[in-house]
Amino acid sequence: MIAIYDKPGKDELTQILQRPSYNFSKIEKVVSPILDKVKRGGDKALRKLALEYDHVELDDLWVNEEEFDEVEEQIPDTLKEAIQMAYSNVKKFHEAQRQTQLVMEVMPGVVCSRRSVPIQKVGLYVPGGSAPLFSTVLMLAVPAMIAGCEEVIISSPTNRLGKINPTVLFTAKLVGVKRVLKLGGAQAIAAMGYGTQTVPKVDKIFGPGNQYVTVAKQMLAKQDVAIDMPAGPSEVLVAVDKHSNAAYAASDLLAQAEHGPDSQVVLVSTSKKKALEVNEELVKQLTQLSRSKIAEKALALSAMIIVEDKKEMLRIINDYGPEHLIISTEKPEKLAEKVVNAGSVFVGELTPES
Repeated sequence: MIAIYDKPGKDELTQILQRPSYNFSKIEKVVSPILDKVKRGGDKALRKLALEYDHVELDDLWVNEEEFDEVEEQIPDTLKEAIQMAYSNVKKFHEAQRQTQLVMEVMPGVVCSRRSVPIQKVGLYVPGGSAPLFSTVLMLAVPAMIAGCEEVIISSPTNRLGKINPTVLFTAKLVGVKRVLKLGGAQAIAAMGYGTQTVPKVDKIFGPGNQYVTVAKQMLAKQDVAIDMPAGPSEVLVAVDKHSNAAYAASDLLAQAEHGPDSQVVLVSTSKKKALEVNEELVKQLTQLSRSKIAEKALALSAMIIVEDKKEMLRIINDYGPEHLIISTEKPEKLAEKVVNAGSVFVGELTPES
């Protein structure tokens, strides 16, 4: 399923871990006219672009109250409960990060202070095409609401009926976001970055998206609006050893692979036997995925790397610097303490018996 490399040398490892990339200048030629049209034409241009790219006629660019209410009946109770639980956990974590004002007299007559001030207007882009990421609503909107941002706007693409994915809308309503734009792609970034007749110009844009969204954010960041970061193709590195649960590791790899065909998933293992077990699990679980074709393309460009020991595993992790790192080994905390280059780190001692 995924190519397995047994103790590759340094040069081979560099090739194996080369990230997917895209031609910035080529995409910029597509995005630039879109930004210009929105800047000059405002709402009228947004409607034309929605028809051209999303094949939908929008009478209103914003979600109305009726649309907010009707999603309640469109989502299974089990999914609602899962979203509500995730919301509770994310909220608790971010509330714990609140900072009180610090005032300190560092020497007689010299007082230094620090206080946190919320960004007034933020625009949150939530992908909603092939994989509606309601989790993005939680990760972006919850801290924005806790911070006390004056205005929080979500923008997410619709289907051809002009409807936003109900899970995205349900989650937005749950966290308290009342303004949701029916826009996707570079035009959504332009709307929030420039402002139009009905869309306020925001101070900062957050959120992942496809290559056109990413390039649009980078172009606007040069002089028009602040952005969080240029999110690239999604990636994960899963670290396992002979004690790890192969089924769990396979699920972690697939969860990232199904994001898109350019996603990169990497397994690093101190056990060749365990890597083979994970590969077998990938074959089993792939048949159960609704997005199996997408995941297959990502897996074809991904790798399993067998290493001598955890010292070599750690070196690869820190050299690669994965966006997401999952350590599912014996005594994972010990390894995690030495990780200095990773976006988010999940630690779990996932043994076959767990």
